[in-house]
Amino acid sequence: MSEKFSNPEAPSPILIERLSGVVGEDNCLSRPEELFAYGCDGLTLDAHLPSAVVLPRTSDQVAEAVAICREFGHAFVPRGAGTGLSGGAVPLNGAVVICCSRMQSILEVDADNRLAVVQPGVVNAHLSEAIRHLGLFYAPDPSSQQACTIGGNVAENSGGPHTLKYGTTTNHVLAVEMVLPDASRVRLGSPTGFAPGYDLVGAAVGSEGTLGIVTEITVRLVEIPEAVETVLAIFDEVPAACRLVGGIIRSGMVPAALEVVDQRTIRAVEASVYKAGLPTDAGAVLIIELDGAACEMDGQLQRIGELAEGEGVREMRVARDAQERALFWRARKGAFGAMGRLAPDLYVHDAVVPRAKLPEVLEEICAIGDRHGLTLSNVFHAGDGNLHPNISFDRRDPDELARVLAAGKEMLELCVRVGGVLTGEHGVGTEKRDYMGMLFEPADLDAMRRLRDAFNPDGVCNPGKLIPTTRACTESNPKARGYDEVPL
Repeated sequence: MSEKFSNPEAPSPILIERLSGVVGEDNCLSRPEELFAYGCDGLTLDAHLPSAVVLPRTSDQVAEAVAICREFGHAFVPRGAGTGLSGGAVPLNGAVVICCSRMQSILEVDADNRLAVVQPGVVNAHLSEAIRHLGLFYAPDPSSQQACTIGGNVAENSGGPHTLKYGTTTNHVLAVEMVLPDASRVRLGSPTGFAPGYDLVGAAVGSEGTLGIVTEITVRLVEIPEAVETVLAIFDEVPAACRLVGGIIRSGMVPAALEVVDQRTIRAVEASVYKAGLPTDAGAVLIIELDGAACEMDGQLQRIGELAEGEGVREMRVARDAQERALFWRARKGAFGAMGRLAPDLYVHDAVVPRAKLPEVLEEICAIGDRHGLTLSNVFHAGDGNLHPNISFDRRDPDELARVLAAGKEMLELCVRVGGVLTGEHGVGTEKRDYMGMLFEPADLDAMRRLRDAFNPDGVCNPGKLIPTTRACTESNPKARGYDEVPL
């Protein structure tokens, strides 16, 4: 991975003129200083300047921009707010970025059928704010939900703290309109959530923009629960918090969220604007959120308290009101931002392991960090085993960067070895593309490629993402040599 931007050849002035004619001069960027911010997403390790950035406001404009790119032989990359963490929105080889962040309209809300139709640039949290008066909300809640867009969530199949109970984005998308790589438009799925034939909506969600550009999304809405209780369980060590997670699930309860924050993260948060009064001497805090019928809350809180006592909990704090609950969650969701106090750069991993393996995996992850001499912290969705080891570092130090990448690879190998997977919500992008062979056989990768090629036969839509090259597919079997030897 490069720490500097690659520089594509200057785009054709005629291409810029044609794209400007579609979206207007103010919505077509081509000067290097304008393109800089679009060279990467939240994974900043491998940045590439695009040839141009187009900012459409309608589906028609997206289709016209795609048609022009095809005419000029330019690849193109869909983009939302750029909060992704796996390089999915990086414009490799000077691709044109088609950024849908200005497509911000909520087109329809149907409270009776509990659905909404939105453009892809609608910010995740804004949808729930707009429909709160109807007693409804949109359940997927990535930590970046104050900035990330629903279109980007669809591309990455984003999750969040409440995935344990409510599922990821794919569980809440009923239908999409998509501009295909040949500039035609297609509607997949239906407002009912049922459509004949293959589950093409399921294929589109999580495809990381490699099948087309989603321009309209029909999402499922959920009733705001009658009661919510949020608890901080404070422990002297992370493994005890993880054991409580397992105990709660074994008891038959399904909380809305079970989130673990370790000591290094607590201290960074408490020194930041996200301060919430968490004890900085604690080894870990477990955030437990329950929601549902009010009559269930007291019994569940009592049972969780009993289980926590059995794991040596130091203290239990129940949020007194909605304001304190929001403070707890502000600390949790601000954790990644607070990491900026530790070092200039942050590498956030996203593997998933079986819940029962959490204590031993976390111990080994910390050992990997120590072995490579790295600053490691952990904040993660413990309820569904979705780990987020955070490595704070300075990429200006080539030796440290090399150690970060080596440690990251070891962590992925560990998680797969214990029965886990490469990603829970951040996607594959460029970050994990060349490690797909850790998990998938060549036949699996070939099936993925054939599905992509059915939509994107020329490979012009977000090329170089998600699926390794052909040579990778013949050499990516972990039983064979060198899944990490795939050419970029």
